[in-house]
Amino acid sequence: MLLLFVAVQAIAQNAVPTDAIQELQLQAVNDTAFTLRTTNEAGNLVKYDGQLPLRINGELQQVTFAAGEAGFSLPKPADLVQVSANMGTHTIARLFKLDVDEKSGVREFPMWLSILPPLIAIVLALIFREVLLALFAGIWVGGFVIYGLSFKSVFTGLLAVGDTYLMEALTDSDHVSVVIFSMLIGGMVAIISKNGGMAGVVSLLSRYARSAKSSQVVTWVLGVAIFFDDYANTLIVGNTMRPVTDGHRVSREKLAYIVDSTAAPVAAIAFVTTWVGAELGYIKDAATTLGIEEGAYSLFFHSLEYAYYPVLTLVFMLMLILMNRDFGLMHKAETRARTTGAVTSASLDRKGEARQQQEMAEFEPVDASRTRAVNALLPVVAVIVGTVIGLLYTGYNPDVWADTSLGFLRKLSITIGDSNSYVALIWASLSGVLIAVALTVSQRIMSLTETMESLVVGFKTMLPAILILVLAWSLAAVTQELYTAEYLTSLFSGNISPQFLPEITFFLAAIIAFSTGSSWGTMAILYPLMLPAAWYVCQQQGFTLEETMPIIYNVISVVLAGSVFGDHCSPISDTTILSSLASGCNHIDHVKTQLPYAITVALVANLVCTNLSSWGVHWLLVYLIGAAILWGCIRLLGKKVEVAPQT
Repeated sequence: MLLLFVAVQAIAQNAVPTDAIQELQLQAVNDTAFTLRTTNEAGNLVKYDGQLPLRINGELQQVTFAAGEAGFSLPKPADLVQVSANMGTHTIARLFKLDVDEKSGVREFPMWLSILPPLIAIVLALIFREVLLALFAGIWVGGFVIYGLSFKSVFTGLLAVGDTYLMEALTDSDHVSVVIFSMLIGGMVAIISKNGGMAGVVSLLSRYARSAKSSQVVTWVLGVAIFFDDYANTLIVGNTMRPVTDGHRVSREKLAYIVDSTAAPVAAIAFVTTWVGAELGYIKDAATTLGIEEGAYSLFFHSLEYAYYPVLTLVFMLMLILMNRDFGLMHKAETRARTTGAVTSASLDRKGEARQQQEMAEFEPVDASRTRAVNALLPVVAVIVGTVIGLLYTGYNPDVWADTSLGFLRKLSITIGDSNSYVALIWASLSGVLIAVALTVSQRIMSLTETMESLVVGFKTMLPAILILVLAWSLAAVTQELYTAEYLTSLFSGNISPQFLPEITFFLAAIIAFSTGSSWGTMAILYPLMLPAAWYVCQQQGFTLEETMPIIYNVISVVLAGSVFGDHCSPISDTTILSSLASGCNHIDHVKTQLPYAITVALVANLVCTNLSSWGVHWLLVYLIGAAILWGCIRLLGKKVEVAPQT
């Protein structure tokens, strides 16, 4: 099967009489030649004569129509046929996928099938609570669609799960880096647990975490403090605080929520993070194309005025903790933990309780009388400091630091943005493991052989999450090959007022991130699409530069915010999976309990805050209004959680 891509976008530069044109129909002559027909709503040909400015595969062309038909060709076959045309008074957007084979030639491929793989994976995961099987089924269905929708493709797609998609996921260097980093962190946690370091940290943090409320506050503070990378944030905070929150009967679901909902929001909006480089790259490319003279970092900085979802997520979480209120499934989980001591739902049945006790026994200190916090703090600090040093080292450019026109913060941001975060994380986690081993052996807490055995036990604990990650990456490859994100984007194309562009962009980003499980992938898709769209729509509406730039800032922000929101809600997201892993929480329980909270903040951030800002309300007042509404939601929906008994 041969898939063909044509991205066709019309940009109306001069008014043309196109009101009668309601549809554009595409017909393939062969795998490189195409015919466009202008039709009305009934599908009848509109005999339009004249030129229309069309953007074909990124290049603006004047296409001449005669009696409603025009032809064009491509230098080589591609994968997708995307037709969007701005007719002045309305916008037409259509998406086609073409299947080319020897028997049938070129035929239209039903694009709605592209949403089936992620949809099936998500639905099965939520219904059966078996993430591995759900992801496998999604990949299989994707292979069935990709390989021809035939009886043969049922088996071809099944085999492709192993020999194509899983193989590609495991041969990607970035994916392997995450696997190695996760395993090393798991091994380090196992060692510092057996040598009494984690018990010492628990004892140390207990001075500040004296109750369920204060332990959650400490977790929140740590989540905000480790801002430079979401992966490092998730694994370090979750593994460090789990024994502390367990001691105060805080549910693992609540811990996973705090860990997950501080990691990505903080990493997304902080000035110096592993996210900033990618964000600035997308923004810079779009700004250069559009002729915007303002720098990428300045655009990003101004967009933070509209970062309502990430900021309000942090505020909402802190209000929940301080008010000691929860609602929905989270309230049930917290009530269960406080009243029964069962911090996870799995401990409610005998098998789950036995399994949990066995896992906890593997991490008990070998000598309860030798619990020293330094044995855990030094390796953890090594990971944190090592990550920062690795980011600076891999991203260092002497020309940047020699440029006197740049401020220190700007130089630091450029350096972090140009760094190799995966290499930095591997270096840092390996350093943490080596320090943990050295501390354990030098103090004769365990022999070298026993220490290595603990390291292997730590590796084993990471295997379930790594399997989920690999399958999630494979599913993401399937959705990319099927152009799921592009199809979802086309569904939202149409007549858009500039004031509503940010709101629509937020939900579009959320749907794509939820369906693909990748906030980074969503940003890569939407920044090049939505920033030019916002600019051209504003220009067509006669907006001045002063009126256009706030909308551009807002769109920059909501692409990021919607990506993070969709990522929070998706059971196939890698950061959501890692949060469940680090917190020791059942993955689907984490998704179900976090979902109502994420939706609540998203609705307030988008329907209220984004709309207010689009109509000119000052950003600081918008933040205050949003926080006040969230406080009211907690008062109205939330219920007091019974205080855990003091031990």
